[in-house]
Amino acid sequence: MGMRMVVAGGTGEVGKHVVAQARAAGHDVVPLSRSSGQDVVAGRGLAEAVAGADVVVDVLSVATTSAAKATAFFRATTQHLLDAERTAGVGHHVALSIVGIDGETRGYYAGKVAQERLVEAGPVPWTVLRATQFHEFAPQMVRRTSVGPFVVVPAMRTSTVAAAEVAAALLALAEGAPRGRATDLRGPEESELADLVRRWLAATGQRRRVLRVPLPGASGRRVRDGALVPGPGADRGRQTFEQWLTEAVAQR
Repeated sequence: MGMRMVVAGGTGEVGKHVVAQARAAGHDVVPLSRSSGQDVVAGRGLAEAVAGADVVVDVLSVATTSAAKATAFFRATTQHLLDAERTAGVGHHVALSIVGIDGETRGYYAGKVAQERLVEAGPVPWTVLRATQFHEFAPQMVRRTSVGPFVVVPAMRTSTVAAAEVAAALLALAEGAPRGRATDLRGPEESELADLVRRWLAATGQRRRVLRVPLPGASGRRVRDGALVPGPGADRGRQTFEQWLTEAVAQR
């Protein structure tokens, strides 16, 4: 029997896969969007949207490297969702987070730390899935950090995973009972982010030079040393970056 599943961030990199996979599995899916009358940042239209829902899946994101902006975004959106869910009697809140962010106070990761704390302390039974960066992170870096002929990429060890596989894991968790912290999810290989960006540029015929820049401080050392790659107990996705790259280029 299908569930009524609300998806916040349903048009994003992972959210679009969650929506498609959930509908294919027979669930009644309600993607939240401004065009249909919901503003999660402002908290508008949520009561009606979550009424009767069995589970809310939060895959919202924000394009910022500012810790203050990311924290404000995730605090507002998470609190508004949890308040609406509590009022509606929703029994399960599922949130996507990032591997290795414990103690982070910088950038986007600071916002995700704040989000996790609200979910864990909140009134709705919860599940949090931490995943590594997506294969799609490579073209995102090109779009966001290109300066003239250069792409500035932080020195980072990563184990990228397909967004579609992250969505499948979230859907499986949403279909089950609240679990608290779920098993981390990583990709099948470990790589240097700058190398992945170079492979994307080469495959798409872009003549840009990648500048690998070590980030300063303890946080920069952590990501260089592989803090964003989970240990051996993590679940592993199956699709490699090369397999994803071949498909992505073919669809351009």
